[in-house]
Amino acid sequence: MARGEQDVATVTRDGTSLAPTIDGVRTRSTPLHVDHRGTVFEIFEGENEFWTDPVVYCYQFSVAPRQMKGWGQHERKIDRYTIIAGEVHLFLWDDREGSSTRGVVQKLVLSERAVRQVIIPTGVWHISVNLGTDEARLVNFPTEVYHHSAPDRRLLAWDDPAVPVDIRAHLPAF
Repeated sequence: MARGEQDVATVTRDGTSLAPTIDGVRTRSTPLHVDHRGTVFEIFEGENEFWTDPVVYCYQFSVAPRQMKGWGQHERKIDRYTIIAGEVHLFLWDDREGSSTRGVVQKLVLSERAVRQVIIPTGVWHISVNLGTDEARLVNFPTEVYHHSAPDRRLLAWDDPAVPVDIRAHLPAF
């Protein structure tokens, strides 16, 4: 009975992912409080090991069902996402010269049920993909305000051949 492929572990016994990670990318699941009235989750509870840079700007964005936003990266600021509703598959690609993880692609699932926050370092390309049927809503606390006269963002098409990940391979047939 040797049919099928051998299963490959994706996490350790304690739930730590075995997937490659990019230097400087950090994630966390936020404190969640549940009672008979509903829930509260803490987005920013003051200075701690996750929030090391001051909060200077904040905005909410969404990704419509079965849509994506990216590839984008910043030359100066750091993105700090918190998912509020829905689920997003976030792909990160390190193309930073001199980075110890240059060339690494990291995939994260941001969800109300799991990892809610991620810090995306300067220079790391990222794209948010909503595979669900509901709009995904996120809040970003970047380390700089948006400069309308000189935006700090570079963009690539989602299917740019320079990117070493084929997003199509991760999309279900809708």
